[in-house]
Amino acid sequence: MALPSFDAEYSAQLYNFAGKDVPWLIKKWADATPDKTFLIWEPKSGVEKTWTYSEFWAEINEVACGLIDKGVNKGDKLLIHSDNSPEMMIAWYASAVIGSVAVTTNTRCIGDELTYFAEHSEAVGCITQPQFIKELAANAKSIPWFVVTDDNSGDEAPADQLDHGCESWSALYGKGETAPERPAEPMLPVGIQFTSGTTSRPKAVVHTHANALWGGMCGSQNLGIDSSDTYLCFLPCFHVNAQSWTFWTMTWAGGTVVLQPKFSSSRFWEVSVKHKCTRASMIPFCFKAIGAQKIPEHFYKSWSTGVKLHNVENYWKVPTFATWGMTETVTHATRSILPLDCPEMNIGMPSPGYEFAVINPDTGKYCAPGENGDLYIRGVRGVHIFLEYYKNPEAMEKSFTEDGWFATGDTVRLGEDGYMYFADRDKDILKVGGENVSARQIEEFIGETLGMGVLEEHAVVAQKHDMLDEVPVVFAIKSAWTQLSEEEITDKIMTACNENLADFKRPRAIYFVEELPRATLDKVAKNKLREMADEIADKEATPA
Repeated sequence: MALPSFDAEYSAQLYNFAGKDVPWLIKKWADATPDKTFLIWEPKSGVEKTWTYSEFWAEINEVACGLIDKGVNKGDKLLIHSDNSPEMMIAWYASAVIGSVAVTTNTRCIGDELTYFAEHSEAVGCITQPQFIKELAANAKSIPWFVVTDDNSGDEAPADQLDHGCESWSALYGKGETAPERPAEPMLPVGIQFTSGTTSRPKAVVHTHANALWGGMCGSQNLGIDSSDTYLCFLPCFHVNAQSWTFWTMTWAGGTVVLQPKFSSSRFWEVSVKHKCTRASMIPFCFKAIGAQKIPEHFYKSWSTGVKLHNVENYWKVPTFATWGMTETVTHATRSILPLDCPEMNIGMPSPGYEFAVINPDTGKYCAPGENGDLYIRGVRGVHIFLEYYKNPEAMEKSFTEDGWFATGDTVRLGEDGYMYFADRDKDILKVGGENVSARQIEEFIGETLGMGVLEEHAVVAQKHDMLDEVPVVFAIKSAWTQLSEEEITDKIMTACNENLADFKRPRAIYFVEELPRATLDKVAKNKLREMADEIADKEATPA
């Protein structure tokens, strides 16, 4: 018998997670280990709360009934604009039960960015917190209804924030106990996250139920996580790290998540020891924040740090997990092998399920070990990598080659030792305190704000920063035709950025220069500007 011609994508979509989706996974653990603790909420203030798997399954079903009562149907988009909180995660999983798509957005975004999130996603409703409802109501006017939690991630909301006139979180309860069952559809979209790119607007990355299951399976296998593990989560759940690396991983393994509103240096060890946490995702800021604290006896088996950091291991006695991933890759696309040692600053080697190519941008050929090149990855869309950029065919065309390779925008090299290493990052992407920032978005916003004839040219680059690693700064050439002074231009830019951009996107300084350094084909040499920015930072940090 002759087999049909092999189609890897069709095969993976059909068989990898046949009959399974996110609700199937939660229900599996609720049935198998009903009394196992799934979620522990550790607010800065307020009351700690715990959900077992059976309690969580029951609550997301009840909230799903409440969302259905508000008109949310399969395929609809539900905006969730919230800092880390139990309500945020309950709403996300309740949406998965319905078959709708949870759109989690960065709470540091304001103004026109909120308008874009709401309109681009076509959200039919929004779950948010008292601290954000005024800004949302003023800007996300396309959304027909808002449901507002009673507090701000455990902190009591002031009276002016509670005077919003919208329904409270409790309105989603009492509309039924069990949501209608639906057949599992692994390739059905389950979530959207907006990610910064080199275009002015963030791209809406669509994840499927199969993506979430793959992220959980791959993440738990890469780290050797099982149901005995407890993951401390304080990074924002509107990003892929907390959502996939933590929640999807732990739901696959049947483990426990300890959720905090945000990172707390004063409570890090207290909470870690109290709940016997074994895993956490750490960014450089965390190490700086807890560096001077006494190290207690703890239970950590690993910290996911991105790169291998022997100084961290030697000081805190915790193995570091070297890995690279992005919203589009769903989970760790590279991994180190715990507990084996590996070279300093490597980002691991390709995880099972991903194909890698490092390409010389000038020749279009594969790079030899030790040679820097552009990183491309390949996997099945909707399983190993994201399904699509929602309503953005132009970005899809630019991001994928004809044979399915995804251009990551990162520059790497394969070492002679077989491990991957970062080289120079994409010039238009900054990493500000763990947040991806598009330099081009800021540049275009400044241009739109000032209009013609104020600046002859301007460029945004990263400047090193003690706590945030890097921050955006602007180098500008003042136009000979403007009547505005440098101080007036600076004030106009900063005011507009403060009113319309998330705080991590706002330039920290504007430096006026006579000319901008040039590279090949007369392009602005941003590497030279970054050097200039760092030299300025060094001078400003040096006492007179």
